[in-house]
Amino acid sequence: MSSGGCCAEVYSCVFDYNTPRIALIKSRKVGLLNRVIQLAILAYVIGWVFVWEKGYQDFDTVVSSVTLKVKGVAATDTEDLGFRIWDVADYIIPAQEENAFFVMTNLILTPNQTQGKCAELPDSSTICISNSSCTPGYVGTHSNGVQTGLCVPYNESVKTCEVKAWCPVENDTTVPMPAFLGAAENFTVLIKNNIWYPKFNFTKRNILSNISAEYLKTCVYDPAKHPFCPIFRLGSIVEEAGESFKDMAVLGGVMGIQISWNCDLDKKHKYCVPKYSFRRLDNRELDHNVSPGYNFRSAKYYKDSNNVESRTLMKIYGIRFDILVFGTAGKFDIIPTMINIGSGVALLGVATVLCDIIVFHFFKKRYYYREKKYKHVEDYEELVSN
Repeated sequence: MSSGGCCAEVYSCVFDYNTPRIALIKSRKVGLLNRVIQLAILAYVIGWVFVWEKGYQDFDTVVSSVTLKVKGVAATDTEDLGFRIWDVADYIIPAQEENAFFVMTNLILTPNQTQGKCAELPDSSTICISNSSCTPGYVGTHSNGVQTGLCVPYNESVKTCEVKAWCPVENDTTVPMPAFLGAAENFTVLIKNNIWYPKFNFTKRNILSNISAEYLKTCVYDPAKHPFCPIFRLGSIVEEAGESFKDMAVLGGVMGIQISWNCDLDKKHKYCVPKYSFRRLDNRELDHNVSPGYNFRSAKYYKDSNNVESRTLMKIYGIRFDILVFGTAGKFDIIPTMINIGSGVALLGVATVLCDIIVFHFFKKRYYYREKKYKHVEDYEELVSN
């Protein structure tokens, strides 16, 4: 091709303008179909994109901080401890956690342990008949200490391998029922939640402006009567999740307190309020309930009158409450509004494309299959143009 021909092609490509060919189809069916498709697209754009999804707004996700304060007192009277009062310093372990708190509900206590030699807790790997069944220096996965190689009496009927350990060893084969601190269901927690939407420089907290100090001293959260009270009874939290506090307190578990902040900042800011919901996070499988609940061990160390180091070992069962804060805020912005309007206008062109496809097949069937007259697309285009 000559250079002149190339220049002409480029010139034509840049400066020529082509308009689409328009055909008027006088058909009630095609015209009605076109309007139905257009109405469906308009319903989608207006109803779903703008009304439901708020396509005219810009959005931001919440940034949150949570502080907690638990209150409540319980009394116990046991053979090992006698009569004792339990307050916040005793059953909240540790004192502070990030967006969570743990409440002790049950306890296996092993007091006055000292380091020495004693019989291991009986199980399939520690029960013995003679010293040959015990291996010096052996430490099993669930051992309380290091085996000495001797087989010694654990009680009148059973012998086990002797271990170097904190003695006497803990016996956790039986968990107290009912729970040691079953009264914990009446404890309360004050949740203070501050949120921030940085894109809109909007801040708020869950202690709303209309909540007074007097109201805060007497209210307890109730989804119907006191939906914005930030003080929650622990038993009610578990019950709202469809669980039994007395059952859960025996072996412990994990509860989620969900705080939702979904705010429309085009409205008055007083309508931006938290919504609370609750669920159990360590869901139990009734047909496969292996290693259920939540527990850990802790010890308090001291020296007796003979200056011998001793400790009180505690296997602590309880409920961990995790505070989960989530939400989005939306506010009018011209950019997403114009983008969604443009997308809606473009979608309206789909109605024309669909109708063109239907009309093409309509004429193709009518004049090709029935009359065998127009056999090529060019014939169809000539028919439509005429």
